[in-house]
Amino acid sequence: MANVVVVGAQWGDEGKGKIVDWLSERADVIARFQGGHNAGHTLVIDGKVYKLHALPSGVVRGGKLSVIGNGVVLDPWHLMNEIATVREQGVEITPETLMIAENTPLILPIHGELDRAREEAASKGTKIGTTGRGIGPAYEDKVGRRSIRVADLADEATLIARVDRALQHHDPLRRGLGIDPVDRDALIAALKAIAPQILPFAAPVWKVLNEKRRAGKRILFEGAQGALLDIDFGTYPFVTSSNVIAGQAATGVGIGPNAIDFVLGIVKAYTTRVGEGPFPTELEDEDGQRLGERGHEFGTTTGRKRRCGWFDACLVRQTCATSGINGISLTKLDVLDGFETLKICVAYDLDGQRLDYLPTAADQQARCVPIYEEMPGWSESTEGARSWAELPANAIKYVRRVEELIQCPVALLSTSPERDDTILVTDPFAD
Repeated sequence: MANVVVVGAQWGDEGKGKIVDWLSERADVIARFQGGHNAGHTLVIDGKVYKLHALPSGVVRGGKLSVIGNGVVLDPWHLMNEIATVREQGVEITPETLMIAENTPLILPIHGELDRAREEAASKGTKIGTTGRGIGPAYEDKVGRRSIRVADLADEATLIARVDRALQHHDPLRRGLGIDPVDRDALIAALKAIAPQILPFAAPVWKVLNEKRRAGKRILFEGAQGALLDIDFGTYPFVTSSNVIAGQAATGVGIGPNAIDFVLGIVKAYTTRVGEGPFPTELEDEDGQRLGERGHEFGTTTGRKRRCGWFDACLVRQTCATSGINGISLTKLDVLDGFETLKICVAYDLDGQRLDYLPTAADQQARCVPIYEEMPGWSESTEGARSWAELPANAIKYVRRVEELIQCPVALLSTSPERDDTILVTDPFAD
């Protein structure tokens, strides 16, 4: 059976939630492999809206196993609140339907406090645009070998030792930022209180997934954010704190790279970004405003307005290469309905030099001027189309040109937030 990795191929917010939900109906296991609750997925199922942040998108589908892998950093209090909210919407979540890797690092309240204090202290131009939810500091503790992990909640002596080790690092940092020292006893008490709620979901996820794979089960690997926010290959330093590209799917759950059969990149028919950082095709005119309004471009997690711009083929071609994308799911094509002329960035001008990729150096990224190719738009509606025959000729030409420029075929085409408004070109789960 084929196993599929789904990654965002831009700066996130590409519509992964709908596509993962669409694919999860045919998967047996849905595994989240990186990120934290700073990213969000919005699912629309039979008119009911689910907003997920920590939970894998598959939880809303009965009969599936959802997994939170070790590549995720997990806020246990947020998770339990999210579980309660989803349960109120009629979704059953039990240790039989949700597993958390025992080696998953926890996001503690001190991580959020540090995150926000650093951002407030940063001078203009150096702010990252973090959500302030503690994701970055939690990943720092993981790399620094001072994380408190899910398994540590099971033994009080181990838990206390882990807290003391973490505070040896955090208290000096807090003093430097003018924050009060951590209330050690209160933190330990909070962790002991949440432990009985989290531990029933804990499992050796690496073992479970490898057994599922040998049994021929289909696994859908779900990432958060987008490849342009990858800690190594994104627009550094305006990136997230983890690897987002498809290679992380293997290490983020404890399964070998030979388990990945198809990588599906989710790509908007235009470009958006939340927060700070370079954005060569950003529009600050009526067209940008129109894209934002028609696309309802506000973050699921933060509610922040997204910056909007024309499709950047250079960037998507890069992410297709770094993630080994086999096919893309092109979303929000219907947002482009009614534009008389559309533009696609095909290259950059950097100080008189033509580049077909975005350079690594931040100062060079800031000086890149997009070189556009114009295409005629269409006046007909593509919203809700479920076959190529329902698309205007110019919409098809636009899609085909995108394929040529990014050097990757379209596998799925999405024409509305509704899961069934999807045109299947290539089945990612095909053996």
